[in-house]
Amino acid sequence: MSLKPSASIVGVDWGTTHRRAYAITPSGECLSDMSDSDGAMACKGRFPQALVAAMNQLNTTPSLVVASGMVGSALGWHEVPYVDASVPLHALAEHAFRVPDAPAAVPVLLLPGYCIRNSAGVPDVMRGEETQLLGAWAMGHQSGWFVLPGTHSKWVLLQDGVVRKLRTYMTGELYDLLRKHGTLAAAAGGQAEWDDAAFAAGVDAAGAHALSHVLFSARARVVSKDMPAQSTASYLSGVLIGTELKDVLGVDTGEVPTFQLIGSPQLAELYQKAASRLGCRFDILDARQAFLAAVQHIHSHWSA
Repeated sequence: MSLKPSASIVGVDWGTTHRRAYAITPSGECLSDMSDSDGAMACKGRFPQALVAAMNQLNTTPSLVVASGMVGSALGWHEVPYVDASVPLHALAEHAFRVPDAPAAVPVLLLPGYCIRNSAGVPDVMRGEETQLLGAWAMGHQSGWFVLPGTHSKWVLLQDGVVRKLRTYMTGELYDLLRKHGTLAAAAGGQAEWDDAAFAAGVDAAGAHALSHVLFSARARVVSKDMPAQSTASYLSGVLIGTELKDVLGVDTGEVPTFQLIGSPQLAELYQKAASRLGCRFDILDARQAFLAAVQHIHSHWSA
């Protein structure tokens, strides 16, 4: 089906292994979207052609393409340098990189990620999440702690749209590795049934000792018959998510912490369950709407 003529922007969330693209009006309305496995790794050497394929699938020739994520990394189309805390989210358009080899003379902008150093000077980085944070800012959510859960969960403290703190937790990656390889995978026996009680026990156990010790407790619980093998995945999920929350709760977050979460409904539900056991909660923001709001903001504030 043909798109409305008013579709003049394409926004691309271009990750390492997957990408999602949207045809958007100047007012931020999404007219269509597509997703595929043409991530940055798969597109090496053929980014212009891959972008044309996405635009064809969206059935639009835009006046501007805004892309974020690993497409701007060393693994991507062009490496875009990180910006630091001196650049507020609303100024990202000023630091966008215009691709010199864009197809069909369509302007293509790659957004930078952030490199944020803590008080000891140790760096942490994000690339892609800043776009959803910009969208949250454009939607009126300009201060507080934000979590963007996933393979590498990002916790970001914003103050009036300025990134003050950034912490990355390898939660999703660790969960996947532990479920597929090693001692804990063997203890689970390839079985998995969701167990709310095991998840809650994992949240409670998180932070009591070093993470490596708490993780091994999953095996100990199974072999001692304290927990069925098929509950291992639920317990591990609770341990890893609980570790994130308890680490951030060690920072001054106020008397009744409320965090803002940008992510999938499935992950949001798990994080909300963990938060409820720890006396805090999440306000859930729609990740799709945040991305669309960010692209619309970039379109409105970028000048050739």
